[in-house]
Amino acid sequence: MKELERDLGLPSVLAISIGAMIGSGIFILPALALEIAGPAVILAYALAGLLVVPAALSKSEMATAMPEAGGTYIYIERGMGPLLGTIAGVGTWFSLSFKGALALVGGVPYLLLLFDLPLKPVALGLAGVLILINVVGAKQTGRLQVAIVVVMLAALGWFAAGSAPSVQSANYVNFFADGLGGLLAATGLVFVSYAGVTKVASIAEEVEDPGRNIPLGILGSLAFTTVLYVAIVAVLVGVTDPGSVAGSLTPVAVAAESTLGQTGVVIVILAAILALISTANAGILSSSRYPFAMSRDNLVPPSFSTVSERFGTPVNSITLTGAVLLVLIAFVPILDIAKLASAFQILVFGLINLAVVAFREGSAEYEPEFTSPLYPWVQVFGAITGVLLLTQMGTVALVGAVVITIGSIGWYLFYVRPRVSREGAATDAVRRRVGRNVLTETRSTVDDTHREVLVALTKNLDENRERSLVALAADLVRPDDGRVVVVRFEEVPDQAPLTENMTVQSPSDISYETRIESLSTELDIDIEADEIVSHDTKHAIVNFAGNRGVDTIVAEHEPLRLRSRLFGDPIDWVVRHAPCDVLLVDNLGYERPAHVALSGDGGPYPPLSVNVAEAIAAANDGDISLWYPAERKDTAQYKRTIDDYQSELSEMLSVPVRAKSIRADGGRPSNSDVVVRRGTDERMRNILFDDRPVFPSPGCTTITVYPRESRRPRFAQRLLERLTF
Repeated sequence: MKELERDLGLPSVLAISIGAMIGSGIFILPALALEIAGPAVILAYALAGLLVVPAALSKSEMATAMPEAGGTYIYIERGMGPLLGTIAGVGTWFSLSFKGALALVGGVPYLLLLFDLPLKPVALGLAGVLILINVVGAKQTGRLQVAIVVVMLAALGWFAAGSAPSVQSANYVNFFADGLGGLLAATGLVFVSYAGVTKVASIAEEVEDPGRNIPLGILGSLAFTTVLYVAIVAVLVGVTDPGSVAGSLTPVAVAAESTLGQTGVVIVILAAILALISTANAGILSSSRYPFAMSRDNLVPPSFSTVSERFGTPVNSITLTGAVLLVLIAFVPILDIAKLASAFQILVFGLINLAVVAFREGSAEYEPEFTSPLYPWVQVFGAITGVLLLTQMGTVALVGAVVITIGSIGWYLFYVRPRVSREGAATDAVRRRVGRNVLTETRSTVDDTHREVLVALTKNLDENRERSLVALAADLVRPDDGRVVVVRFEEVPDQAPLTENMTVQSPSDISYETRIESLSTELDIDIEADEIVSHDTKHAIVNFAGNRGVDTIVAEHEPLRLRSRLFGDPIDWVVRHAPCDVLLVDNLGYERPAHVALSGDGGPYPPLSVNVAEAIAAANDGDISLWYPAERKDTAQYKRTIDDYQSELSEMLSVPVRAKSIRADGGRPSNSDVVVRRGTDERMRNILFDDRPVFPSPGCTTITVYPRESRRPRFAQRLLERLTF
């Protein structure tokens, strides 16, 4: 396998990064930003440079951890997963396309100062030429890029030095006339001026000593360019009459004419044309590689990664990018192009900051030579300020960012998701965090006691099923020498008054109490029998549990059918209103269960379910099987995380534990004696999450566990579990 020679030193890195930034940011945007913020545009450039620092630090860190050829999309896709990778790829592609269009639409007016030509046709013609150049494979060499940077810096330096003596302090009066809103809006607009600061990361594989030169190159070029921008704009504002430059298509030429005469104008024009054509060509070159890279990752159709045998270039990707560029030039006003370019760049820089957090907190191998200081506060600051800037940039920018994001999500759901099974470091980081939180809850729940359990008998049961419920309750309270209260609830019609005659015991009642007393002796547990007559059994159960202060209710109940889920079931009311935990038993017998299965859907097992399973297994000298779906096509990251979680859970419990994959379609019959599963108390959550056992027909008693209100996971927590597990 061929490797790229690491022959780019710090000067080359600085030249590449500075050259990628200087262009539209100084030759076009100052006039547009002046209309928004007035003289405060000077501060807007400084503030924009400051707000780029978090993304610059984050990109520097990731580039030293993964010093290989690639771009922003690669880091975000690997860190945040295919979904956010799709958003970042599309967002970056649009941002670079908009930047290329901005360079051409903004650069042509400088050319028209020398030649009397129509603006848009010339811009479209230049765009067509550049697209054709990219298709046939010609590209600028490194030496040409360095030469252009030198010419630009020389011209701008001469302009600043020659114009500085002509600065009029009166031009800075009413510096903050447009207020904080105007300053932030202008900051958002000129943000794209610094978009090229992280471009050097895409050639990280060719940088010598990347751990040192990449951060120094990125941060050094950012500092230099920020100072240069602020100085040039300060001079530009100071040497022109207030408001005369605002809205001009050639602001630097206007300023040069007032201080350096026609010679200064010609030099500025040449520098501007060189810079903006170079920026436009680089924009087409780099933006067309995003569909190419995304195609190789199966995020867009494979045709975009096809390389022409004749030209050796990705013609389809370049053609699509070129078509977008031509449409932008022909139909979108320059101010909207600038806003959209900045909006998408802000969005991508925010994702860059989040990607670093994902790599740091996830389990993926990640060993950067350079680490961002003040982690994670710098990244949080960058993400939050990015959102703040977007909200201040006006409707066009905000709607553009939202439309691209929603469109990317739609594309991911309908095209990418069925084809891609990768996941990012962020998903694993969140998954591990969720798993740790559930384990912490489980530790505290495992130590909880069942001092008193109510066995609620709501229908006539045969003696074996009755005994099974009581034996289950006895196993729950046995470790704590607790008590079992067995109550037979009898419901009479509303028309029948509750009289003393109804409290007279029948032979059946006496037989029931005798059986319960004998169970107390047999099971060696304190068991109390009672009978309650009421008009409403469900209210009677909840009232008795509340007045008695029991810890758990055990009742027999068949699994909820679809009709019960949609239209309700009396036991649902008990689950929602009980002041304690509720265990609903699909009763197929309970005789010293030695093998207890804990049914799961691939995510963490609910703490109370773990508690119940351990109590049953410990009382019967048994073991626990951790069931999980066998059909899932999981990533290696997911499997490692689940293995770690199950290992920690096993160490926490006092009984033998083993993991077992179970087929959801049935497969072999279960050899478990009891299955413990999660229950949810809200019908719509049942429909949404479909919390059935992984193994739908276990052929043994199933216990569905419903925790009390204080223990129930919130909707957001369950949704997070579903998304990450």
